[in-house]
Amino acid sequence: MSATPLHYQTVAELSAALAAGSLTSVALTEAVIARTRAVEDRVQAFNSYDAEDALAQARASDARRAVGQALGPLDGIPVGLKDVIAVKDQPLTASSKMLANFVSPYDATVTTKLREAGVVLWGRLNMDEFAMGSSTENSATKPTANPYDLTRIPGGSSGGSAAALAAGEAPATLGSDTGGSIRQPAALCGVVGLKPTYGLVSRYGLIAYASSLDQIGPFGRTVEDVAILLQAIAGHDERDSTSFKTPIPDYRAALSAPRGRPLRIGIPKEYFGEGLDPEVGAAVQSAIDFYKSQGAEVREVSLPHTQYALSAYYIIATAEASSNLARYDGVRYGHRSAEAENILDLYFKSRAEGFGSEVKRRIILGTYVLSSGYYDAYYGRAQKVRTLIRQDFIDAYRDVDVILTPTSPTPAFKRGEKTEDPLAMYLADIYTIGVNLAGLPAISVPCGFTRSGLPIGLQLIGQPFSEADLLSAAHLYDRAHDWAKRTPNL
Repeated sequence: MSATPLHYQTVAELSAALAAGSLTSVALTEAVIARTRAVEDRVQAFNSYDAEDALAQARASDARRAVGQALGPLDGIPVGLKDVIAVKDQPLTASSKMLANFVSPYDATVTTKLREAGVVLWGRLNMDEFAMGSSTENSATKPTANPYDLTRIPGGSSGGSAAALAAGEAPATLGSDTGGSIRQPAALCGVVGLKPTYGLVSRYGLIAYASSLDQIGPFGRTVEDVAILLQAIAGHDERDSTSFKTPIPDYRAALSAPRGRPLRIGIPKEYFGEGLDPEVGAAVQSAIDFYKSQGAEVREVSLPHTQYALSAYYIIATAEASSNLARYDGVRYGHRSAEAENILDLYFKSRAEGFGSEVKRRIILGTYVLSSGYYDAYYGRAQKVRTLIRQDFIDAYRDVDVILTPTSPTPAFKRGEKTEDPLAMYLADIYTIGVNLAGLPAISVPCGFTRSGLPIGLQLIGQPFSEADLLSAAHLYDRAHDWAKRTPNL
């Protein structure tokens, strides 16, 4: 068995040990629970967890293995879920006062798929409220810390998912990505995070932020781990009208499948200019040089409408948020004000008390851009820009297989550094939002550390439903480097 502590081993390593009989799911789950109890007061990645329920799932997994009925490579492995993905009979809060006491009556489709794979469902992970933020400071419960520097943010909105994995509190996690909410925290916490093609993974049971942008995806220590998780959660779902019918290949096998011709990598000139931290730029350039050394053809491409992506994204996302969050009115479920005197008062006070400041800001902005007289000037134009951004990617892919960029313009910043400047916070997503607007798959892979020990990530962007090729390209870099073996000093 590996000398690496159980809580820092990869899913692939743990799966092999379980299959060989040298490890039990109960022993693994106990190790994860012990690790969580040891560091959670400092990292604060979880909103809640149920240790007894996790151990019961682990015992069921061991019982299946004992009679030769293991359900696959994930059977018996604990996986944490962002607190925006429904798990039956577990809290579902979206890190908001609005849903502070809500317990989900059903499973999300990805939850059902994980159960079918034998996963030990492990805890509800902290996040920016209703997935609105880039630092996990907007959580109504608590801010999550970056395991590599507890004074810094882990990224967001899936900060709890990335931090829990980096800190050894879960071997793998799921998050959601609306404008970079998987990839950016993965980069800042030194782990791998994949945002799949829009429609590849069902959104049924995901609390909606911006329905045309949201996508559930996996976090892992390695690209191989992410491939294993994606295999379990991908696939068409009739309960999700945006789910796409497409064949699901063997993603893990594709990692080492021979390539018929050299990998062609595009470097967009728009992503390497002003605002990029020098240490981040140097680390990403080193990764580009590695690909060249492996025979990849690297060429410059242009995504000319990138400069408009941030503006278009925040118009479209807030407009959809305004519509989606209208359902939280204090009537059917969620927070209900005790001070209301009539029905109108109930609406106003319940929403005022239940939503945090960032959520209110985005609802107000979204309502404004959808209002009479402004719809065409803002929302209509943003949708046209979205089409242009998608066309930029389509044009680039005529000459390249994948596009390589930094994931985040800077390493993790200090907690509180940008909370008073929302626009500065929004710029943290500058390299990731175009992917969501275009509906493309993208992965963040660790590619180094700053001199002060903070993780850096590179982003690879693939063509629609080309996750097998994207994972293969990412794995080429990931397997040749030992960034996954670096762990925080907690």
